[in-house]
Amino acid sequence: MKKLLLLLLLLTIKITVHADWIRINQLGYTPAGSKVAVWCSKEQNAPAYFELVDAHSGKVVLKSKANAAAGSYGPFTQTCRLNFSGFHTPGLYYLQTGKTRSATFPISNTVYKGAADFCLRYMRQQRSGFNPFLKDSCHTHDGFPVYSPDTTFVPVSGGWHDASDYLQYATTSANATWHLLAAYRDFPGAFTDTLRANGLPGSNGTADVLDEAKWGLEWLLKMYPQDDRMYNQIGDDRDHQGMRIPRQDTNFYGRGLQRPVYLCTGKPQGLMKYQNRSTGIASTAGKFSSCFALGARLLADTMLAHKALAAYQLGIAYPGVCQTAPGRSPYFYEEDNWTDDMELASASLGNIQDAWSFAEQEPVTPWLGKDTARHYQWYPFINPGHAELARQLKGAQRDTLIQYYKRGIERVWRKASGNAFHRGIPFIWCSNNLTTAFAIQCYWYRQLSGDQSYLELEQASFDWLFGCNPWGTSMVYGLPANGDTPADPHSSLSHLKNYPLDGGLVDGPVYTNIFKNLIGIQLQDADEYADFQSSLAVYHDDFGDYSTNEPTMDGTAVLIYLLAAQESATRTITQGGITRGDSSLKNISLVFTAHEFAEGLPSIAKALEQQKVKASFFFTGKCYATPAFQPYIRKLYQQGHYLGPHSDQHLLYCDWKKRDSLLVTQQQFSVDIHTNLAKMRALGIDTSQVRYFIPPYEWWNNSIAEWSAAEGLQIVSFTPGTGSNADYTYPEMVAAYKSNADVYRSVKRFGNLNGVILLIHAGTDPRRKEKFYTLLPKLISELKKEGYQFKKIDELLQ
Repeated sequence: MKKLLLLLLLLTIKITVHADWIRINQLGYTPAGSKVAVWCSKEQNAPAYFELVDAHSGKVVLKSKANAAAGSYGPFTQTCRLNFSGFHTPGLYYLQTGKTRSATFPISNTVYKGAADFCLRYMRQQRSGFNPFLKDSCHTHDGFPVYSPDTTFVPVSGGWHDASDYLQYATTSANATWHLLAAYRDFPGAFTDTLRANGLPGSNGTADVLDEAKWGLEWLLKMYPQDDRMYNQIGDDRDHQGMRIPRQDTNFYGRGLQRPVYLCTGKPQGLMKYQNRSTGIASTAGKFSSCFALGARLLADTMLAHKALAAYQLGIAYPGVCQTAPGRSPYFYEEDNWTDDMELASASLGNIQDAWSFAEQEPVTPWLGKDTARHYQWYPFINPGHAELARQLKGAQRDTLIQYYKRGIERVWRKASGNAFHRGIPFIWCSNNLTTAFAIQCYWYRQLSGDQSYLELEQASFDWLFGCNPWGTSMVYGLPANGDTPADPHSSLSHLKNYPLDGGLVDGPVYTNIFKNLIGIQLQDADEYADFQSSLAVYHDDFGDYSTNEPTMDGTAVLIYLLAAQESATRTITQGGITRGDSSLKNISLVFTAHEFAEGLPSIAKALEQQKVKASFFFTGKCYATPAFQPYIRKLYQQGHYLGPHSDQHLLYCDWKKRDSLLVTQQQFSVDIHTNLAKMRALGIDTSQVRYFIPPYEWWNNSIAEWSAAEGLQIVSFTPGTGSNADYTYPEMVAAYKSNADVYRSVKRFGNLNGVILLIHAGTDPRRKEKFYTLLPKLISELKKEGYQFKKIDELLQ
């Protein structure tokens, strides 16, 4: 179908010359996230403005200046960035500049929903042993040991095929297993349970991602049968003898259906023409150990805990790298670093001193900021050990690890800042894997430091994978369903059987000079991306190109972590207002509002001071101007709490039943807000840094949100369902009344309070005799015991 569409496109091009394009993230954008597209052209004139258009109505909803022209990149003579991050309203849109328009895309909190689970399909399709996609078994005779004192059969059937060939490596499989385990640990809400452990339909009470991780763990255990004996690889490049379905593997190795299983010896290996440069075992042993340690914690498995320690000790005994073994061709995974693997292992085992020592030996992953590297030379492309160790440290050492991440990111940024795609990743083999890993390093840095400086770079790396690249294509098979995604990957399953490779991340573009020098590449069809190839880099959606269009198991597993982070980290936006922060972090923001009643301020201030907690207060102009409240307001400000506006006269902005129906004009709104801010300044409060605003009655609509943005304010409000906002009710309200006990239960029953904005009134009508704010010490203490941290609203949403 894609090739037919190409022919139709070529016919159209003969009639209409097309010189400009707008590249977007085809998955879409979240309302609160970074939202940038790239305009690119084969002409010189960059647009001054761009427009965001509602795809249903055709109405222009935003007209904004384009960023400064960024110059040539790849096939384009001129490029620039189109930043519409300030627009938050969900919907379906497209961008246009003059006569050029993008494809349609959604802005929604659900654009990433289910994406991580979707990519798990490819992992199951790559299973060796029993394969649930094929409903068949393969490679059940693995294998016979080489470089080993063992002379008998080694039972190692299982695991995943590495890519479109059927080789299996502990190096990549362990990295994949760790990322799947970490994705489940860090973002359990991103995954569902629709399959049994064997991958066939049927819930088994375990998230599917954990089932997949366990599949990897079980194979790694087979590859480590004794504490002093670890295997690294099944098969070698004798596998590359034509396309076939897995169960059709035949006698390539002279031992019937058995394949060779390579022992980790710490010395160079290669049974045929070529050899690797192995110097030790630690790179593989460290990966085994970190997987077993994390698996032991998640599964409460004492045997995994034993194996984690044994593997770690093996790495200590044999420092150095354990590279994969080549055969008839010179290609292998040329991993040259190992202290990163041992740092992750020691951090996972809680061995802080050793982990710190290893961390100092490789502060920055060496490829970051470089133009090239050998194939998988600095694997697994970033150092997860820094993040795992930083989470266990405080003070200067923690800050040092965070700075290690920042140094690597800054090296990439120095290259990326010079082009419109913010591309600073070298176009070496598996460049998409490097891109995915780098986006995760940016994410971990942001989570650990709170620094948002590289958010746009982080998002640009993610956007690149889903279409914001010169070729305008997603690099993930079938994602999104209606997008331009790989259709002719280098895979026997799709090439021979037309099976979909749902969720598989392909290798990605390579330098043109690399492509021209690779062995055995022959494109099969006309190049639909011919207009976008350049002397810089190429990408081909063609079965014949194994360098750019072959899906990889390990790259897909790492992407699953990134997609789960994206789905879990999205803020909740309601009518342009933020009602919940990052739901992947155990942070809560306490916010207090007041208008005519604020008798609770002394009690609240005392409780926060005793608990050493900072909160946020939003008062009306009337409250700020009330002499009885002013001493306490000044004290809150001096203590470092966040103070913001709540309107001057507590206006009702829109109808209760018809939310779109406004009850104030924009001028009335503006005057009221500025009056509120002026009364804050009269108390000595610096309003130049005030960014957040809670509307009166916590009731607003998209128009109010847009008016707020025009005043430099972002609407925030309580997280629906928490129920603490009902603490203003009194018994005369009958059914609407909620007692303190009712409110407390509502908060506790909410469950996962990650990112929640918990609103409490600083004062209530005298008819309410019991005051919920008196329960603050108890509530804060209990939530602290559950691991929650309390953040001011600007910290929660930074």
